[in-house]
Amino acid sequence: MTKRQPPRGDIQPDLFVATFADIPIRDQQDTMERPFFSLAKKPRLTPIKYQVGEVRVEVTANPNFGMATIWDADVLIWACTQLTEAIDRGQEPNRKIKFHPHNLLKAVRRSSSGRDYARLRAALERLTHTAVRTNIRSGATKKHASFHWLESWTESIDETAKETQGMTLTLPDWLYQGVIQKGGVLTIHEDYFLLTGGIERWLYRVARKHAGRQPQGWSFTMRQLYEKSGSLARFSDFALDIRKVAEQDTLPEYVASIRHNEEGAEVVHFIPRTALAVTDPRAEWPRFPGRRMTTGIRGPAIRPSALAGEGKDTDPTGPLLSCY
Repeated sequence: MTKRQPPRGDIQPDLFVATFADIPIRDQQDTMERPFFSLAKKPRLTPIKYQVGEVRVEVTANPNFGMATIWDADVLIWACTQLTEAIDRGQEPNRKIKFHPHNLLKAVRRSSSGRDYARLRAALERLTHTAVRTNIRSGATKKHASFHWLESWTESIDETAKETQGMTLTLPDWLYQGVIQKGGVLTIHEDYFLLTGGIERWLYRVARKHAGRQPQGWSFTMRQLYEKSGSLARFSDFALDIRKVAEQDTLPEYVASIRHNEEGAEVVHFIPRTALAVTDPRAEWPRFPGRRMTTGIRGPAIRPSALAGEGKDTDPTGPLLSCY
């Protein structure tokens, strides 16, 4: 459970060089704290069945593809970001998004080798075939929404050159409505994509959803976290993983600490790094509340006709994404 190194071309910005090459990364709030995804890289077929109070979540895997993982969810985070960016620019959002896979992979801070293209296709299949049933956002009614994380995806290939021309994906209405509604998304740190562990990724999203910018942070008992995670691990193994994350201190924006309450139960407390004393080596300065001012990926975008994974780069000749 560590942070992997950023891919080649993904470097830190020069001081005082401000451009709009990067846009704020947004995540849909309802998906951030509940067990919608497998936290393991090993294929999961066991369904997730979660209920706390009146809130229910059921996730079912397709035996041919397995359950969508928290790494697969990077595609959904990217799509949510594209929708909110379109809205911010005064454009009309749409559930169907056209893109080139090279640009998606770069946006989620992955390499663009042939292997990464294959992994992306596998992720799109899992997202398309994982079934979700939930009553979140059902209001006062008892209705459930049933959907897949992607309604469909397509890839256009030049049969002569065997080159990827582009892809499309179509979001389910449940996720789409959750993005475009006011207050439906939260910005997340770009280093989230560098976290290698499923537990780490899930913990960051929980911390971002609940602790947010509150200087006092937020606390959960270890048992509460276990029930919210949907993990197949034994409780003792889950708790051990959480303790390792807290000890390694790799979560972007947040520090996780563990103590015992009066009943003797372990309590995990998340606090923003910006709320720590400036003399604390774990402290960070508050980030600019608007757009991230960085130079972003320095390598030019791959042209739509360039061979997938071969890195034949050139200046982009058209929009990187379109909603239609």
